[in-house]
Amino acid sequence: MNFKAISLAAAFAFSAVGSAALAGALDEPATIGPFYTDSSLKSLRPMPELKAAFKSMPKEKREEVVRLCNDPSTTARLNEFCDVVNTLHKMQ
Repeated sequence: MNFKAISLAAAFAFSAVGSAALAGALDEPATIGPFYTDSSLKSLRPMPELKAAFKSMPKEKREEVVRLCNDPSTTARLNEFCDVVNTLHKMQ
């Protein structure tokens, strides 16, 4: 019984830490801010500016953003942004 409770608690802790790590890059204003016209992150820039912002990111950061945008929990929160990211990624 104790082993079961400890295992369940450990699984919960790892999932909570993993979820926080996944959201990290997309919660950074420096990463996502250049894609929006305002600080409230409600209005995306025109496609040529989005493309320039995406290409100006370091390759590792672009890959991380693409990976996060393919996570269902991120997609639900940033649907429009992730659609653009996936389109730009395919255009490379």
